[in-house]
Formats: sequence, structure tokens, C-alpha cells
Amino acid sequence: MPIVVPVKFAYASRDLWFDPQGLDIIEGDHAICSTERGTEIGLVTRDPFEVTEEELSAPLKPVLRIADDADLDRADGLACKGEEAMGDFRRLVKQNELDMKPVGVEYLFGGEKAVFYFAAEERVDFRQLVKDLSACLHTRVDMRQIGVRDETRLVGGYAHCGQELCCTRFGGQFEPVSIRMAKEQDLPLNSAKISGVCGRLMCCLRYEFEAYKDFKGRAPKKKAVIDTPLGKARIQEYDTPREQLVLRLENGKVFRVSLSDMTCSDAAKKKSAEQGCACRPDCVTRDILEKIESPEITLALMELDREMGVDVGDGLDNADRIVTSGPTPRRRRQREEAAAAFDNLGKSQRSQRKKKGQQAEQDTPAAPGRRRRKRSAGEGAPQGARGAEQREAAPQQPSSQQPSRRRRRHLSSEERDDAFRAAAARETSQGAPAEEAPGRSRRRKHVSASQKPSQKPDVPSVAEQVAGGDVKVTRRRPGDGGGARRASGEGADASQGKRQRRGGAPADAAADSGRRRTPAPEAAGHATEDAGDAAAQKRRRRRRSRKPRRDDDGQAPRDGGSSAGGPRGDA
Repeated sequence: MPIVVPVKFAYASRDLWFDPQGLDIIEGDHAICSTERGTEIGLVTRDPFEVTEEELSAPLKPVLRIADDADLDRADGLACKGEEAMGDFRRLVKQNELDMKPVGVEYLFGGEKAVFYFAAEERVDFRQLVKDLSACLHTRVDMRQIGVRDETRLVGGYAHCGQELCCTRFGGQFEPVSIRMAKEQDLPLNSAKISGVCGRLMCCLRYEFEAYKDFKGRAPKKKAVIDTPLGKARIQEYDTPREQLVLRLENGKVFRVSLSDMTCSDAAKKKSAEQGCACRPDCVTRDILEKIESPEITLALMELDREMGVDVGDGLDNADRIVTSGPTPRRRRQREEAAAAFDNLGKSQRSQRKKKGQQAEQDTPAAPGRRRRKRSAGEGAPQGARGAEQREAAPQQPSSQQPSRRRRRHLSSEERDDAFRAAAARETSQGAPAEEAPGRSRRRKHVSASQKPSQKPDVPSVAEQVAGGDVKVTRRRPGDGGGARRASGEGADASQGKRQRRGGAPADAAADSGRRRTPAPEAAGHATEDAGDAAAQKRRRRRRSRKPRRDDDGQAPRDGGSSAGGPRGDA
């Protein structure tokens, strides 16, 4: 069987096989190989291995030698020379006005020729360009037209996923990619999301297409009904990389289950045998649900067991239980001593204490349904004195016989009924609240509405005063100064004083001249008996005209007389 070694070249789309010719060559070495184009340098991607004759499509080319440091330096120089030639390549393409995009320049290791790569949508006549490049670079020129995918592979870059482009990272032949592959993988049919840098469908759509196709061929279809111990469930979605299905129960609970854990029912097996196809699982057993780490599913299974009459307890694991430790020895000894002290109390002492409690309850009956107010230091002096006397009169009990804590005493039903009857008898027998005992607390007594004194004074309303004649209502007339004046004399004095303030002339001179009018005798008749109260009201003065009154000759008067529209016109 022939032995081959794969070698990767910079501008080749896939690895090429060569005959190692017994050289000790391993993966990672650079090899000088003889190709159809000439002598080239490449990278060995794998150790030599054997292949069959059927796998070889053409005779193998030999590996000349393993590249040394001098060969690597020459390869670096040729790469720099190719980058410098790119400037002349772009300049000449623009000079010849050709519709092409320069991509790269490769100088062969043997110096036979230089290969110029360009991308174009249509065929380009580059005969004149070849002549110009040969004259400029003084070498044999070979033009190669490549597609957009090859251009992207040569240039390199990063994809939407953040990783290096698949065509640059893995290489290999470009295989056709269709939109059906995106549909099979449940991807959004948005060209911006499923297209790569080159503008074509992403190469990775083909990588997982076979896996998705195989999983959907074995799994139940979407929206199919699956039988579970908790009832019917429907398939919501697939998780193909993990080979899991997302199921939704009728009560809304959602859980995941692996395809390998599902089983086929007898009906599904019979149907697949009749149709001659693979059987798709349609059942999920209880042991599979118990393996799911979901509190909702666990509680649902416990509820199902309770309905079936199975005692499942509280459903808590021993690790989740909180165990409290018992009382300490000291606490236990204190409890035993307290219990023994309580048992040593005689029946006579307990009965005597019970009678004292009943007597105190009868002396101070409490109102039903109310809590006693806490007494201050000043209010409880009598009660405190009486309590001190009772404590002195009471027999001193030894400390060993007293209980360890104070116990609250509860009234019996008969004592409570007697207290209620006594309180009701006092309320019905006395109309007013009785005097409180000096030792009792003062409580607020509720008085009925009929017993409360009226706070509103007995004053007749305005309508009653008007009807009885106590109040007289007068109307304000236009020109009476905002209401009735006090009297004719007071009105005259007031008007005279006002004239003196406004006009500056004495009242006698104004009367002799006859230019001012005296108040009409009818004005005094409009005054009412309560003119004193009306005088306090704010008088309303009529608005005077801003324009001065003019005489017959058209000149304005120089005295302080008012206009004709005012209450004091010319005589």
C-alpha cells in the first residue's frame, strides 16, 4: 500500500498528498514539494500514513526535501515581495480600467512565475494587464480568477460567532449550502443572520445538518401528545445538541426529558409495524420523572401518591430536616425543682389564694370587653397602700414552696357571668355614673345623646329676627353713598367737609356764590333709624370722568369743581 503525507499550501483550498520517499518527515515540518505549477513550499499537516490504490486519483508527486532555515528565509522574502507587487497590481488594474478586485500575489518558491489572484463577477479581458505586469515586474505572470468564498478564505477574518472563519480555519472544498438546511435546524430565515462575511450562506450550516436530520428522524414530532404519569403532555421544542425534548403538561408545568429515556407504547409499536417505519417513543415512565431535579415535578408526584392512598409523609429528606437538641441538664433540673415546689403547696393555701382572687374580682368588677388602662405613679397611691397591707397580712411562704414563675389566673364561667350581671345592674339602677372607688382607675363613661348638654346657644335665626321686626332690611339705592346715611345733619356736615377738602373754599363762601348745590331735602328722608350701623359700611364713591369739564368758551375750569356727571354739578 502506498504511503502518503498531506501538505497544506498557502493559496490551496485543501491538503494535497505527496510521496515522502522515505524521508523522516513528521507533522509540523515544512516540505519542499514538486507540483504541476513548479516547486513550492508547504506545511505538513499529518504524519505519513497508508492509503489504498482506489483512493488515489492520480500519480503522487514527490517531496523533494525538508525545508531548512535558508529555505524558510527565502519563503519569507518571497512573501514580502508578493506584498510589494500588490501595489503595482492595483495601479495597473486602475490604469486599464478593468472591473476586477486584486486579492493577492504569490511568488513560487522555485521562481518559475508569479501568480496574481483577482475576484470578478464576469469574465475579464486582462491581456493588456498581463503585458504591463510582465514589463513592470520582469517575471512570468499567471492570472487566476477566484470566487467570493475563495477571496474570503484568503483574506481571513472573524465570523458572527466570534471565531475565525471556518473556511480559513478548516479549509477544504466548498460544498453547496441551501436554505433547507437552515429550516431543518429551526433557524430564523433572516438573510442577515444566516449569511457569512462573503455574503453567501454560512458554511457551518452544513456542519450540523446531518445531526439535526438524524435527531428529527428519531424523535416524536412537535405538538405530539406524550403519555406521562401526571397526565398528557405536548412537545414544545427540541434541544438537538443535547438530544432532549421540552414537554409541557396540561397544568402548565414544563420539564425536559432525554430522547433515550422515553419508551414506545404497544400502540406505537403496532402502528410502526403496519407502516414499516421506525417507531417513535411516546411515553415517559415514573422513574424518569423521579430523576428530574424539579421541585414542581416532585410535589406533583407526591400529590398523585396521596390521591392513590399512598402515605408519603411530608416529603422532606433527612438532610433537609432541622433537628433541635433537647433541654440542657441544668434546664431540666430547674424544671423538676419547679414542678416539685408546686406539688408541695397545700390544698388549703391554693384554695385561700383562689378565694382572695374571687374577692378582689368582686370588689373591682371589670367592664366586659375592655382592657384596664395602666395606672400612673400618682393615681395608684390608695391602691398601693391597700396592696401593701394585704402583703403584710398574708402569711409569708417559704421560698422553697413558692412557684418558680407567676401564673396568670383565669375566671371561671360562673364568676364571669356574675361580674357581667353586677355591671349591668349598676348601669340600669343609676342614671348618672356613680362615684368611683378611691382605688379604682378613672374610666371614660359614655353618655347618651339625650343626657349631653346642648352646646349650641339658643339664638333665633335671621329669618325669625326679620319676621319679628328686630331687624329691618333696606335696599341700597343708586347715589346714596353705598347705603343709608346716619341723619340729615350728619350727612350735611360730612358732605360739607368733603367739599372743603376737595375744592379748598369755605362752606359759607360756596353757599353765597350759589355754585354748589345743597343736599336735597329728599336725601334726609331716606335715612333709617339704624343709620348708626349703616354708617360703618364702606361708602361707595362714583367714578369721576378723567376729562375736565369745559365751559362755553372751551376752557377747562381752574377751580377744583367736579364734573357734571358727579353728585355736585354746577348751579
